[in-house]
Amino acid sequence: MTSKYLVLGKNGQLGQWLTHLVTDAPGASLVAALGRDELDIADPAAVASLGAGLALEQERVPGEAVWVLNATAYTKVDLCETEVDACHRVNGLGPGELANWCRQNAAGLVHVSTDYVFAGDATVPYRESDPTDPATEYGRSKRAGEERVLENLPRAWVVRTSWVFGPGQNFVGAIARQGVLRELGKADGPLRVVDDQVGCPTYAADLAAGILALTQLEGTGGLIHLSNADPCSFWDFARAILDNTGYGEIQIDRVKTSEYPTPAPRPAYSVLDGSKARSLGITLRPWREALDDYLASEDFKALHQRLRAEAQAG
Repeated sequence: MTSKYLVLGKNGQLGQWLTHLVTDAPGASLVAALGRDELDIADPAAVASLGAGLALEQERVPGEAVWVLNATAYTKVDLCETEVDACHRVNGLGPGELANWCRQNAAGLVHVSTDYVFAGDATVPYRESDPTDPATEYGRSKRAGEERVLENLPRAWVVRTSWVFGPGQNFVGAIARQGVLRELGKADGPLRVVDDQVGCPTYAADLAAGILALTQLEGTGGLIHLSNADPCSFWDFARAILDNTGYGEIQIDRVKTSEYPTPAPRPAYSVLDGSKARSLGITLRPWREALDDYLASEDFKALHQRLRAEAQAG
């Protein structure tokens, strides 16, 4: 099956990888990759004219599919607590507009959501059918987006994921920066990282591959969980990052979430059950393998060099 793809949120960690994989995938055609500054997904008029000037308006080859991959999101979790309207506009209203457009234009949609739609107080991995009870404005806005997508386009895929890392700003870069600062004598002492928040780190490259695999399935859709395997705490994640970037001698103290209050409460347990995805033939590898690949990538090497240059300049 040949497919045309429109990637939204091209500048984010996931959007960059979606764009890359679609460009290289056999039988796939990248119509366009757009950032939030190029398309306001919450503007009905802007979304209504989505196909204008794009290959989406050209006559389709028989059997050819058109997919919109929505990685656009307002992800500043703490700011969402005060910038409520902006948060709900992008995360809640916008996905519904996209679903409407896709329904009217016989296009498929993959919308990316989050583990924050759950309460975060479970003791076993969350299944797609488990009740949601978000504790933050970010989580509430993302849950609203899920609802609007599935109301307007029931055959859409809504992909929940967690702890995404890849090219861009994320936990991996933050920990690597602390390693660089200590290496250059710009900081000292152990790091302090919470060990009572448990989830699954997810490499944007693996998540993007899983999303593309979903678009090749026939007659399916709905909620689905995609994250790399093997739950861990943020302390475990930080330890693996330092150990694999040459900073294994740096100590990390285990601390509790209560010692670092934030405007938006963090889920204590946000592990996503991946059994539905596995039943469809989509399996994401253990996060440690994925992290090794990312740390060996040109993306991370460039980030590491930039962190070192910034630290030296500072």
